[in-house]
Amino acid sequence: MNKLLRGLLLASATLISSAVFAQDTKPTAVLVHGAFADGSSWNGVAQILLKDGYPVVAVANPLRSVKGDSKYVSDILATIKTPVVLVGHSYGGPVISEAANGHSNVKALVYVSAFAPEAGETPVGLTGKFPGSTLGATIDTPVQLADGGKDLYIKQDKFHEQFAADVPKAQAALMAAEQRPVTEAALNEAAVDPAWKNLPSFFVYGDKDKNIPPQALAFMAERAQSKQTIVVKGASHVVMVSHPKTVAKLIETAAETK
Repeated sequence: MNKLLRGLLLASATLISSAVFAQDTKPTAVLVHGAFADGSSWNGVAQILLKDGYPVVAVANPLRSVKGDSKYVSDILATIKTPVVLVGHSYGGPVISEAANGHSNVKALVYVSAFAPEAGETPVGLTGKFPGSTLGATIDTPVQLADGGKDLYIKQDKFHEQFAADVPKAQAALMAAEQRPVTEAALNEAAVDPAWKNLPSFFVYGDKDKNIPPQALAFMAERAQSKQTIVVKGASHVVMVSHPKTVAKLIETAAETK
């Protein structure tokens, strides 16, 4: 009888402990970088989130194709047992829009200077939908790939002004040297079944973005019925690098969404 009682008490204590742990566990922020960048572009944001107790996974986005990259992120999401706030920068927007599908633990999407395409739309098409992008003129000679595709880079001497004008020159030079290429095909790949139609979405971008016209970003945020949209005055395309506190705060707001 005493053994039975002790067993019941132990089981009850375990259940209570598990319930408390579940309540205290914060959502994991899964950060997906965009083209011409890498996971280090999230350093400032990740540092704040980790300090505030949020688990963080900065995905190494392959930048090969929207479908393939989304599948890769989806596979990572399948390994995470906590709720997730899925965050995408630039080309990472189409990736998170597709990757979130089928994952009940994804509670919100955060678009950081990012594309939020409708089915059938492409990053290139959305960039040209409104005037203002100067990206095309800064692309270096494409690298011809063995499979017939092309890898794109931003010219290093144009990178600071084009991509990261509000970042210190020395830091932008490192970013330019370490940039990861995106395939030309990926930027022309049409989106399918975007998750922003079914999940709460949040947007933050700079009004001096030279890659994606701010007018296009505003259009996409409004169309997605953004729960909160922050426009950072004077910020470049890499608003998460130049204004990590603002971006981290929005991610935490998304994490607290019921």
